[in-house]
Formats: sequence, structure tokens, C-alpha cells
Amino acid sequence: MSNSLTQLALKKFKKSRSGLFSFLYIALCGIIAVFAYLFAPDNSSNANQMHLEIHSKKPGFSVQMLTIPTQEINEQSFFTKLFFGNQNTNIEVPISDYKITNTHLEIIQFSEGSIAKQTKTYPLSIFNNKPRNYIQQKQFILGTDKYGRDMLSRMLIGTRISFFIGFIAVFISLVIGITIGSIAGYFGGKIDAFIMWLINITWSIPTLLLVIAITLALGKGFWQVFVAVGLTMWVEVARVVRGQIMSTKEQQYVEAAKALGFSNKRIIFKHILPNIMAPIIVISAANFAAAILIESGLSFLGIGAQPPTPSWGAMIKDHYSYIILGKAYLAVIPGLAIMSLVMAFMLIGNALRDALDVRN
Repeated sequence: MSNSLTQLALKKFKKSRSGLFSFLYIALCGIIAVFAYLFAPDNSSNANQMHLEIHSKKPGFSVQMLTIPTQEINEQSFFTKLFFGNQNTNIEVPISDYKITNTHLEIIQFSEGSIAKQTKTYPLSIFNNKPRNYIQQKQFILGTDKYGRDMLSRMLIGTRISFFIGFIAVFISLVIGITIGSIAGYFGGKIDAFIMWLINITWSIPTLLLVIAITLALGKGFWQVFVAVGLTMWVEVARVVRGQIMSTKEQQYVEAAKALGFSNKRIIFKHILPNIMAPIIVISAANFAAAILIESGLSFLGIGAQPPTPSWGAMIKDHYSYIILGKAYLAVIPGLAIMSLVMAFMLIGNALRDALDVRN
């Protein structure tokens, strides 16, 4: 069997149960993030099907749901529905009971307490004379939010925001951090002094305040948050890369590459960086977790992903007042989702650190 450093690190990583379990959990979240609309019970765009009659219901709640078709035709391809949801124009009405006559469907709308029950009638023609095909028992596994939307669907689609912001923010931070850190560590001198001054200035600004400033400059939105978070996370990567290159550029293989006349770019990117990837991988996992927390904080403050786009942080913001109203699960469920995903990345970072440590 080959005893390459990569295979040895892989064997060490497989021995870590927490790291392996975290990897599987992250992989599962990744699959859900990509194919969220395939798993979501409410596959409408952003899972934004509202039913105010059944707002803030407990997990497991079920009700009869009448789907009223409309004449509007919205052509969508399979991939558009898969990745962006169904641009649903049908109307869903929760009902308590119904009665079918020769010409009409008579329904009693769902209501609770002292609210008077409303009765409505619809001609059978809009149901192709088969109204029972448009009535089904619908269960809300995680209950409904304050607008009567399916919590499970909102949670699944909200995975996209938290998961993709990690990838995009970490990618941006790696591109900027590795480039700036490599230049500072390899060339040193005044270039290093200027870059360190820039890093220290950036690091002295509180991360959340810096993200808020960049977000306000770029505008509120989905991609603006991703870019803003990425532009604040390059500092840690740059410092790690700078320190590693400063200690590595004195190695004999670097001196040999210089003697052979290789360009500085080739020496940095083909000889030095491949040998210092271990700490970069570990800090990337930590930055992934930090990006999720920052995005959740921004969404909680109302400057993250904008409604009706589902976001775990925004879901906590919408329902944190329900904690004292006996419906704490509306805020606890997205909070647990954030906590579990952040913990998974922190555990996998610890496992990678131990697996890539040459001293073990």
C-alpha cells in the first residue's frame, strides 16, 4: 500500500468519528441545498405559499387543503422548477368540511375559536367536474410559521443561503487572502510592511460592522451579502499564508527553484503553496462556520437575504417574540439548524487539523 502523505492523512481522518459524522452531515446538507425544491413539501418559489388561517401551528398539524386551479399558464422547464421552484399560480384554501352538489362545490373554510366559519361555493367546472381530486389531507411536519407557511419547506430551502454563503465567502477569502499573503510573505520589505498595515487596519474593525458597511454600500440582496462576508474574511487567510511562506521560503527546495531560474509566480504557486495547504484547509473550515453565523446575524438584523427568500436568521427574527408565547419551537428549530451546521464545520476543522498534523 502507498504511504503518501495524502493517504496517511485520510486514514487519520477516517479514525475520527466526529469528523467523519460531520463530513456526512455536511454532505447531506449540501445535497439538500442543491435539490431543496425536490425534497420540500411546498415546492413553490421560496416556499412562500401562505395560509393565514393556520398560522403558527405545532409540528405534526394536518388539515384538508383545497387547491383552486387558475387559468394562467406558466411554462417552466424541469431544471427551472428543480433549482428555482414552481412558479405556482394555484390558490390553496384550508377547509374544515365540504359538500358536493350537482353543480357546485361548497366548502367551509378552516377556522378556530370564536371566529365565524365562512362558507364558499365554486362551480364544478373549474375542477374538471372532479373536485375530490383537488382536495387532500396536508400535514405540516414542522408546523407552520406566523404566515401559515410550511416550516419544513422553509427550513430546507433556507439551507441554500447558509450553505452557499460559506462556499462563496470562503472562495473569495481564499483568492484574496492567498494572493495578498503570498506577496507579503515572499517578497517582504516595504511590500510586507504595507500589507501588514492594511491587514491590521482591517482587523481592527469589528467584523459585523464591516460587513454591514459593505452590505449597505453594495445594497441589500442575496449576492451582496455573499460578497460582503467574503471581503471581510480574507484577513485570517492572509496572515496564515504570510507566516507559512516566511518560514517555508528559506527551505532548500525553494533555493533550488530560484537557482534553476524559475519565476517567482511559479515558485509561490507550484512549490510553496502546495506544501502549506494544511493550515489553509483548517482555517477555511473555521471561516465556513463563521460565514454562516455572520449571515444569520445579518438576516436577523434585516440586512441579509431579503423576504420572501427563506433564511434561518430571518426565521429567528420573525419568531423570536413567540418564545414567550408558548411557541418557542418557531425560533428554536432554525436556531438548532444553525448550531448543528456550524458545529459540524468546527468538528471537521478539528479533525482535519489532527489528520494533517505531521507531528502525530
